[in-house]
Amino acid sequence: MAKPTGAICNLDCSYCFYLAKEALYPGGRFRMGDEVMEAYIRQVLEAQPGPEVTIAWQGGEPMLMGLSFFRRVVEVAERYRRPGQRVLHTLQTNATLLTEPWAAFLAEHQFLVGISLDGPPAIHDAYRVDKRGQPTSSRVLAGMEALRRHGVDFNILCTVHAANAGAPLEVYRFFRDDCQARFIQFIPIVERASTLESQPAATSRSVTPEQWGRFLIAVFDEWLARDVGTVFVQAFDAALASWMGIQPGLCVFAETCGSAVALEHNGDVYSCDHFVSPEHLIGNIRETHLVELMASEQQQRFGEAKRDTLPAYCMSCDVRFACWGECPKNRFASAPDGGGGLNYLCAGYKEFFHHIAPPMQIMSDLVRRGLPAAEVRRLLAGAPRNAPCPCGSGRKTKHCHGRHSPA
Repeated sequence: MAKPTGAICNLDCSYCFYLAKEALYPGGRFRMGDEVMEAYIRQVLEAQPGPEVTIAWQGGEPMLMGLSFFRRVVEVAERYRRPGQRVLHTLQTNATLLTEPWAAFLAEHQFLVGISLDGPPAIHDAYRVDKRGQPTSSRVLAGMEALRRHGVDFNILCTVHAANAGAPLEVYRFFRDDCQARFIQFIPIVERASTLESQPAATSRSVTPEQWGRFLIAVFDEWLARDVGTVFVQAFDAALASWMGIQPGLCVFAETCGSAVALEHNGDVYSCDHFVSPEHLIGNIRETHLVELMASEQQQRFGEAKRDTLPAYCMSCDVRFACWGECPKNRFASAPDGGGGLNYLCAGYKEFFHHIAPPMQIMSDLVRRGLPAAEVRRLLAGAPRNAPCPCGSGRKTKHCHGRHSPA
């Protein structure tokens, strides 16, 4: 994830963890020069053997670089791509700077745009404000409308926190019906409070484990009832992959991590977007090729630590295969057995994964047989509570955790 403006953003969202990273580069301009931009694109294209390569821009707010910068990005990618190699450009933005010229450019070059939006205006504006503390939802929705007019593909990234955790269906239906979004990501806000190591705690803005589990379950039930195959929720896609025994493609649910490095404006590469700190600096692409940095012993240790530091409580968990302790940044809670290093959101995830297990088992079986996952609704229709699971195991529906062989 390349951050061409570093931590610089035109908004001042209350929970943003990245704004503080500005302190890493005192006196910096926080604008990626063409030398670094070109090195990034060239090295990514060189590293990928497949026919499609993704160039990803995040922030801060990457659109502060201006349209001319991204015109050069497209030109550089075209110059370095191999014959037959297709470049997929992605841009994560708060959408407040999107104008007609921007939308036309993004459409012309088939950018996939991620829009940060936390729900309907009243909910979104609780924490997502500008530098003057003013609400931003009207500008975000205007930017989204510009994308729609030009036919730009977009998805929504929604953070879940104290202001929207209690309104899962209101948030989801707003995205689906009002925004006409078909690809949605939900990311929990977990801020660790400054407290004694022996008394780990999260801030009042953070989503609680119970809220997170209930939020995911409510959205999943709505999605299962009417949206399978037409709306794609990243966490549900990842869960289905896990039930099928496939790598989920989402680092927080993978056994190990380390592939989602963060590239700062000056070429510095850090182990992860959530671990941008001096001890996790692995090098600079102006001095060392990105492939070497990714393969470095330091980065390999970082990625494997996700698996190797799982507490004993996780090792005996029946849904470990779908969770793998989630993100290491959230592992500051105490386990019921008294051990440390448990993910703060564990209770919510466990409730969610147990809840979705029966339909996930059915969907994984459908997909293996070449049938659409949406067939799950027909198979579940009429199955009474506590009836044998439709997967054919003979277990009761409410107790089936999907860890048996499909019918």
